[in-house]
Amino acid sequence: MTENYTALYEEHKKAGASFTDFGGWQMPLKYSSELSEHHAVRASAGLFDLSHMGEVWVTGPDAAAFLDYALAGKLSAVAVGKAKYSLICQEDGGIIDDLISYRRGDEKYLVVPNAGNAKVVAAALLERAAGFDAAVEDVSAETSLIAVQGPNAEAILLALVPAEQHSLVTDLKYYAAIEVGITVKGTVQDLLLARTGYTGEDGFEIYAPNSDAADLWEALLEAGAGHGLIPAGLACRDSLRLEAGMPLYGNELSREGNPYAAGLGPVVSLAKESDFVGRTALEALKAAGAGSTTGRKLVGLKGLGRRAGRSHYPVLKDGNIVGEVTSGQPSPTLGYPVAMAYVDVEHAAPGTALDIDLRGKAEPFEVVALPFYKRGK
Repeated sequence: MTENYTALYEEHKKAGASFTDFGGWQMPLKYSSELSEHHAVRASAGLFDLSHMGEVWVTGPDAAAFLDYALAGKLSAVAVGKAKYSLICQEDGGIIDDLISYRRGDEKYLVVPNAGNAKVVAAALLERAAGFDAAVEDVSAETSLIAVQGPNAEAILLALVPAEQHSLVTDLKYYAAIEVGITVKGTVQDLLLARTGYTGEDGFEIYAPNSDAADLWEALLEAGAGHGLIPAGLACRDSLRLEAGMPLYGNELSREGNPYAAGLGPVVSLAKESDFVGRTALEALKAAGAGSTTGRKLVGLKGLGRRAGRSHYPVLKDGNIVGEVTSGQPSPTLGYPVAMAYVDVEHAAPGTALDIDLRGKAEPFEVVALPFYKRGK
């Protein structure tokens, strides 16, 4: 697989990061300890490089109608300045990717797919755009994405935003975005700031040209020095999103799965009048009770012992396999093992006692409602 490097690679090396391959990108796994980075995000703030994610602009008179057709959600109903979590599905209802779309104008959207799927999603959108007056432009290669996540994220951002624009930041709602001035090396730059994230904490994601990424990274670290901000890698991002019950493509979501089994039925808009790719299959899956009365359903599992289940470990009921773990590890915040798993629907109710086969030993777990962790307001 070809190795890609973000515009911040040298910054990570200087900070002593350990690297790992993720979706074909060399990304920081951790800088010091994943535990300290995890706790920093929960207690103060962490700084993440998410520049491996994709960015695809969809523009033109038919942009809204086109995305209604290309994606499972009703993107035409999104107000300008807001964002929506959605899915891009195959004709058979399988999930190609989950993504966030930001409406930046009446005829302008920014679609953000996952790292390993960015090119696939861009190609699928381009193919599906045939017959629509809409342009699809993949700008992933020239765009960096930096996230500040944690309870001190807002205070850190305000240190770099001109005073007259502070209310733009403080008033920004979750799943909304604005253009705001951010001071980098003494110069105020207008950048796209979104109140989104993948950690279960308050936070922001900032889109910037690659040429500005290193200076922006350094400015954020300097602004956050008195607020407990530290750089954070993919290891703690995974433990944070698992505690927050957020699915990861390739673990909880795949082309072989479907939105209803994954608990993402509400993301699929069967109420919209227009046709969309996968609609017929998804209607049939819903009518058949996928994820509710038939098949398997994604659930949370709380460990009753000390040992954690891991991806692909079998889930047992009375010694019989009834499911499979998709993600699992000890929860640094909660102090016990947690896992997400697909289990047969008849064993999916909260309170159900199940076991995870930990290499031949049955370890007790209990089905619980997701998320495992929810931040206080």
